[in-house]
Amino acid sequence: MLQIGEFSKICQVSVKTLRHYDKIGLLAPAEVDRFTGYRYYRVEQIDTMNYIQRLKRYGFSLEEIQHLIAISEPKELAARLRQQKEKLEAGQQEMAMILNELRTHISVFERTGDIMTVQKGYTIEIKESPAMYVLAKRAVMGVDEFGKYYGTLFERVPKEGVTPTGLTGARYYDKEFNHESSDVEVFVEIREADKADAAIEPVTCAVTMHHGAYSTLSEAYGAIVSWIIENGYEYAGAPFERYIKTQFNSLSPEDWETEVYFPVRRK
Repeated sequence: MLQIGEFSKICQVSVKTLRHYDKIGLLAPAEVDRFTGYRYYRVEQIDTMNYIQRLKRYGFSLEEIQHLIAISEPKELAARLRQQKEKLEAGQQEMAMILNELRTHISVFERTGDIMTVQKGYTIEIKESPAMYVLAKRAVMGVDEFGKYYGTLFERVPKEGVTPTGLTGARYYDKEFNHESSDVEVFVEIREADKADAAIEPVTCAVTMHHGAYSTLSEAYGAIVSWIIENGYEYAGAPFERYIKTQFNSLSPEDWETEVYFPVRRK
């Protein structure tokens, strides 16, 4: 048996942390002396402690680690590890995009001397939005859930015998945007009018094209809103996006293209 200090040194984790793990039921000492209160750990618990530390490095929370340690089914455990791998890979890709944005920002700033220039390259025009026939799903969802809802729409494509145009989009109904929970309608454009959930009629819009990752779409929205206010227009409906070029075209994020539409009318 190892005293808590010895166990702490071997596993390179503080005594305070070990006491916390005991308190939350993650890793209890094998024995506690009822007279002195000294805590003792078995040698076998070193492997468990190292496993916990490894799961922490993988990005699991302590609550998630408690669940993982309790899993006895290998397939379920492997599935959870694969999910975490995919989450980390997505985070790695996002960080790569952010670094690329930062490099571009530095380059433009050094060339122009204006820290805001990189955000101002939008051309706004007034035009009619295209008529669209769509399969659509409207729900209160977070941005990270878009893929799930698009998945349900694309599952319907072969079942209902419709032909996608290759374009998708999203329409935002809330007055305030919440990344975690907003009233959003995602849609897949199709060719068959008689099989569509809805026909989105043409409407006069202020429109711009956003080039790059979705993380900077707010800059396109800001440019349009400023233009609307400065040019005597007002909002006349829910804004929407059409994804023209995406990762599914085998393009890097800086080459993605998103059309942003704000329905408007003259004041």
